[in-house]
Amino acid sequence: MSIVKDLSLADKGNLKIEWAEKFMKVLERIRSRFREEKPLKGIKIGMALHLEAKTAVLVKTLVEGGAKVFITSCNPESTQDDVAAALTRWATVYAWRGETIDDYYQNLNRILDKEPDVIVDDGGDLIFMAHEREVSDKIIGATEETTTGVIRIKNMEREGKLKFPVIVVNNAKTKYLFDNRYGTGESTIFGILNATNLTLAGKTVVVCGYGWCGKGIALRARGMGAKVIVTEVDPIKALEAVMDGYEVMRLIDAVKKADFVITATGMIKVVRKEHFLAAKDGCIFANAGHFDVEVWKPDLESLSVSRKKTRYFGLPWNDYLVEEFTLKDGKKLYLIAKGRLVNLVAGQGHATEIMDLSFSLQALSIEYIVNNKGKLENKVYDVPKEIDEMVAKIKLESLGIKIDELTEEQRKYLESWII
Repeated sequence: MSIVKDLSLADKGNLKIEWAEKFMKVLERIRSRFREEKPLKGIKIGMALHLEAKTAVLVKTLVEGGAKVFITSCNPESTQDDVAAALTRWATVYAWRGETIDDYYQNLNRILDKEPDVIVDDGGDLIFMAHEREVSDKIIGATEETTTGVIRIKNMEREGKLKFPVIVVNNAKTKYLFDNRYGTGESTIFGILNATNLTLAGKTVVVCGYGWCGKGIALRARGMGAKVIVTEVDPIKALEAVMDGYEVMRLIDAVKKADFVITATGMIKVVRKEHFLAAKDGCIFANAGHFDVEVWKPDLESLSVSRKKTRYFGLPWNDYLVEEFTLKDGKKLYLIAKGRLVNLVAGQGHATEIMDLSFSLQALSIEYIVNNKGKLENKVYDVPKEIDEMVAKIKLESLGIKIDELTEEQRKYLESWII
């Protein structure tokens, strides 16, 4: 039986899901085939994803393919309770907005109690717990959605601890080039504007990390008229940011100028004690990474003489979105969305069309795992190229766009070393 906050919210959640479905044309095509072929018949899928409307469309697609789905959130603050209520029509749901840490892990355990054949994860917690509980022998394989989870799973593989194959959806081109860059860029800026009701134009925005997510945030902040500074630990990425026209410097120097600091690194303690002390009065901090460890809250709390919730937006899924911390010298610093991923806690996550690509990759990767049961080693795999290209092709077709194809002569030219 599902455990959600309020089943009476289901009708409102259905409206969100129906809206998302209208714009997820790639997943619609996949669902149509799944409905006829039932490639996932008899398969139990355990999922830990941000539980909102686009995720619900993926779940419905998997169910149409014959799967039985059990789902919880991959973050205590990202569930939309109306969508969770609506989703109980198709899946078993254990999720609600504002879970305690104990609730969060209990819900992950509830998913594993169902003995899933396939795991779909975002952040790596469910995959890690499957190993910790020693239930991994029953699992055919898994998919991982995000950069943070991929790092953890590759570390498990390197240490010889990975006990089933994992397809890293995050590494597909139709994922990171679009979801990480455009999705994170747009939705992070939306979350910050939604939380603060302030303008970025003319402000100094510091972006910590220049991976694909950081690139997207920097691009959109600059597009809103902000002066953007990038901080990095990787010299190649730092040089790339310079060549892209951004100012690059150490965070300890950048924070002195910053009106906003946005982390997107997947690393712990990016913004810490010395940065809070150096920040100017009124600086606003936000995190776009998966876990709430990038803006180090214990340091901010230890430096503060008082704190208060200062801005509440009032939407059904929103808590107080901004908290004010007053330091001993009277300086006030602000933290958005409790330091959790700002695009979902203070917003609605990535745009629907963006998640259409990512979740289409998920659906096809799950099918690939099932079709190759027993053939894959216990290692990390990229999404097969043919799946990656298929998603792009279907998306282009849905937009009415045609592209050229290589002629036979051109194909032979590429296969030859003779000019």
